[in-house]
Amino acid sequence: MFEEELLEKTAVCTEILQDARNELYLNMRFLDVALNSLSLQPTFEVSDYAVDGAVFYYEIPHLIEQYKIGNVMVNRAYLHSVFHCLFAHVFKEKREEKMLWDLACDIAVESVIDSLPVRCLRMPSRPYRRAVYNGLQEKIRVLTAEGIYKLLAENDMDPRMIVRLVLEFHVDDHRYWKSDSEKKRNGMPNENRWQDIREKMETELSTFSKEAAEDSKGLCEQLAVENRERYDYRSFLKKFCVLKEEMQVDIDSFDYIFYHYGMEMYGNMPLIEPQETKEVNRIEDFVIAIDTSMSCKRELVQKFLEETYSVLSQSESFYRKFRVHIIQCDERVQSDVVVTNAKELQDYMDHFTIRGLGGTDFRPVFTYVNRLLEDFLWQTGRKKFTKLKGLLYFTDGYGRYPLKKPPYDTAFVFLKEDYLDVDVPPWAIKLILGEEDLEEQQ
Repeated sequence: MFEEELLEKTAVCTEILQDARNELYLNMRFLDVALNSLSLQPTFEVSDYAVDGAVFYYEIPHLIEQYKIGNVMVNRAYLHSVFHCLFAHVFKEKREEKMLWDLACDIAVESVIDSLPVRCLRMPSRPYRRAVYNGLQEKIRVLTAEGIYKLLAENDMDPRMIVRLVLEFHVDDHRYWKSDSEKKRNGMPNENRWQDIREKMETELSTFSKEAAEDSKGLCEQLAVENRERYDYRSFLKKFCVLKEEMQVDIDSFDYIFYHYGMEMYGNMPLIEPQETKEVNRIEDFVIAIDTSMSCKRELVQKFLEETYSVLSQSESFYRKFRVHIIQCDERVQSDVVVTNAKELQDYMDHFTIRGLGGTDFRPVFTYVNRLLEDFLWQTGRKKFTKLKGLLYFTDGYGRYPLKKPPYDTAFVFLKEDYLDVDVPPWAIKLILGEEDLEEQQ
């Protein structure tokens, strides 16, 4: 009897959720693939809803009660879980304070749903929600889960306020979100599938569904942030290394089996000699330019320098003799510190202070460096740069670029929490890092 009743209620719930899918699709056709990417499954493990990237779980009595109140609640709950997958919340690394991370994810999703001009999602106005959104948007332009979590964690909020926020924004249970160990063990097929859905959706909204995109600005911004390519800054930096041959034994290419065989058969006549040289990556001359305009925070610059230092200071990164210019510039060059070894670089880090805080103009740095390329050290008769590999310009804002390509590789590293596309000249490399990209690599 119980099994028959359960089957009957499951069938009813399936119909309710399928109707929700259809209604959402009719109002937002660009969500068609995302809406149909979750299978439906009842569960007794949660008291409301849950999602794991492949399955939408629901508690039967809770779903039926919400449907009795109105289909809007069901529509919002299903879309809430879909957005957790679409924004990759299900697959992201867990933060230290799980409650705040769960809350941040829920606020991010609900802010997008509340911004959609769709009748089947519309709830009565909630002034408290609006006040929360406005307060957050004063600090961050796009309400991403990462940005919201950072604000919540830094503000040392009253526990009672956190409870109120949880009660306001909680919709589903996050217990099925995969841990890092599970992701490594089982792979990431669902994550890759949702990434593909997300990228195609952004393309469609920007090309074929521009009218829908205008009405879904919050969703488009979230997609743009999440679709921003993630970079390994360490690998990126090593592209500026100079490939040079140094006189040293290449142990990796030395085959001891043949070596010993030759020694045993022919005395002092090894069959294969070890190579005396190998190609190694070294940094010889390098320029790090730091935008010290008013928009650039000292903490962010510090993180960038720390990460850059950790790569450059590795034994395999420097020649025995090297010169790294660390230039601070806003609309003019404020300082130029030259370091020639790891100790000097560490000393600079320990006593680092920002100079400038004016406007943003990239050109003075290039004018200054180009002049250094022509200048001689008259006491030695040599140029100040012997082999300038490249210039790395760290900034978080827009500026004016040189008209001509400089005679060295150039890369602009933009640090932006909420990603907006930044045009750079065709001769320059563009790298966009989120603050979390640097933090993860510490």
